[in-house]
Amino acid sequence: MTSIWKSFRSLYFATLLMLIGSGLLSTYLGLRLAADKVDTAWIGALMAANYLGLVLGGKVGHRLIARVGHMRAFVSSSGVVGAAVLGHGLIDWLPAWLLLRALVGLGMMCQYMVIESWLNEQAQASQRGRVFSGYMIACYLGLMLGQLTLVLHPALGLELLMLVALCFTLCLVPVAMTRRSHPAPMQPVALEPMFFIRRVPQSLTTILVSGLAIGSFYGLAPLHASLMGLSTLQVGLFMASCILAGLLVQWPLGWLSDRYDRGALIRNCAVLLTLASLPLAILTELPLELLFPLGFVFCLLQFSLYPLAVAFSNDYVEAEHRVSLTAMLLVTFGIGACLGPLSAGLLMRELGPNMLYAFVSFCAFILIFRVRPDTIKNMQPVENAPLQHVVVPDNMTSSPLSAALDPRVEERTVHEQMQRANPAPEAGDQSAP
Repeated sequence: MTSIWKSFRSLYFATLLMLIGSGLLSTYLGLRLAADKVDTAWIGALMAANYLGLVLGGKVGHRLIARVGHMRAFVSSSGVVGAAVLGHGLIDWLPAWLLLRALVGLGMMCQYMVIESWLNEQAQASQRGRVFSGYMIACYLGLMLGQLTLVLHPALGLELLMLVALCFTLCLVPVAMTRRSHPAPMQPVALEPMFFIRRVPQSLTTILVSGLAIGSFYGLAPLHASLMGLSTLQVGLFMASCILAGLLVQWPLGWLSDRYDRGALIRNCAVLLTLASLPLAILTELPLELLFPLGFVFCLLQFSLYPLAVAFSNDYVEAEHRVSLTAMLLVTFGIGACLGPLSAGLLMRELGPNMLYAFVSFCAFILIFRVRPDTIKNMQPVENAPLQHVVVPDNMTSSPLSAALDPRVEERTVHEQMQRANPAPEAGDQSAP
């Protein structure tokens, strides 16, 4: 792992800085609007706009990289994100904040695509799993450090927005200083939605529920904690502990996933998540000694759904479709992450802040009846299934290009898809880069 870190430290460090900024921005905006007594529906809408931008960025990023190259795409995206972050401090009109949040999400997805293009092309086949693990650790560590920033600076002034913009500015430095060659541009892969709806409907449902839950949590959990009486410092610690739970569960989850039926694991996880959400949904007052462990257990289960669904879907999809599968899963997650904060925000406005966890409990309850043993038995796994479980980021901190880092995807298959998506220009074609 040391050699992997040395080889890709500049890209990992850029990812770390980006996620510090992103994690801090989401929590800061939630707490800032809560302090200003803004309607919870607006807070949910801001998180929904961020995920909408991430989904749209998957399409825009391919075109931008193909047009101007990886380095220019990364620089321009960082500039847009930094300007949008500072725009939150210059404009108080909430509809404008929706546009700014969408721009942040769009720009960040373009940045993810640049970094993952580099990782994909430079990683050897035998290194892909470890390279992706390092990338995932950088993502989670960045999100946690973003929350812990509130511990060091609990005041909700404009200084935090400046710090977020500083992170997105500094992430340019390691990418600009890398001595690695630029990867070749990639064209968008086909989503093939009907193919995957017929082939892996349970996985797509699980991904959708995961998006509903995680999108709502990141957008509204800081607000819920604040309304429960926690200070800004305590909210930062609470969110950091929850994200830590998401990181710690990944490796034992992989061990279980490789030894037990994944459909049954998803269903059991949904049952436990339904039950774990109930104390948070029912109890209107919780001491810190109870809120922190309940939130930790809640996130252990919540952050298990996405990687289990990814592994489960790969068992039923051939290697040549797995890059398209990743794109489809991310779009499905993004749809859920857009709808979740909006729905939960409206429920919190009408029925109280605890409706955040009641909403997650309801979503998990539906999943119990959607992933059933009788429907799984009718599905036909691919040859050599079940495949090895691979730890993956469980929110929109990756792009469709991350599939090429998955060691379950054959290197030859990825190369062939890249060639089909980006054919060599004919002689005399002046449009070639």
